[in-house]
Amino acid sequence: MCNLYSVTKGQAAIRALFRIAQDRAGNLPSMPGVFPDYPAPIVRTGQVGRELVTARWGMPSPVFALKGRTTDPGVTNVRNVSSPHWRRWLGQASRCVVPFTSFSEYETTSEGKKVPVWFALGEDRPLAAFAGIWTTWTSVRKKAEGEVTCDVFAFLTTDANGVVGPIHPKAMPVILRTEDEVATWLTAPAPEALALQRPLPDDALRIVARGEKKDEASAA
Repeated sequence: MCNLYSVTKGQAAIRALFRIAQDRAGNLPSMPGVFPDYPAPIVRTGQVGRELVTARWGMPSPVFALKGRTTDPGVTNVRNVSSPHWRRWLGQASRCVVPFTSFSEYETTSEGKKVPVWFALGEDRPLAAFAGIWTTWTSVRKKAEGEVTCDVFAFLTTDANGVVGPIHPKAMPVILRTEDEVATWLTAPAPEALALQRPLPDDALRIVARGEKKDEASAA
């Protein structure tokens, strides 16, 4: 599953593309490598329109996954939207979009090594968004940190397309490329929004880098 992505376009570009009414994210650095539980920008619907905030990557885990555990680092990718655990967060109020410039899946080499392979919509790593969900949750994410209450998010996955499939055949993130798709995900009734949970066309995605755990080339 996608547990590594980048968002390296400037904060002004994020505000412009996603038509942000209120920026509550502070000063966002370039993020060439976003890993699970990292704070990262998301766009959600606020009281005055779309707002840009930061949240930690990883939604609350299902109860069965926590058996015998004392911490919950969270679930980064959500596939089974028919599960009662995830259905509670599929309403408009809990949907968000997650800005990104590239994402990574791991390829297993002939030597058995796991090597990151980076995908983007183009060599220039244009901004796009994952279809995400968010909530405010109280839990122990790290033992040393103790109990915390924070905003958290994850994004949806779907079948891999012909570009991602040879590297990671099981799944790829749900990607939104247009303002209409972003608006549908954030505002439409759940059945209409969930129709966006489909693979990206093969010609819309390409491999842009290999081997590194950060996509530094997408900084701009």
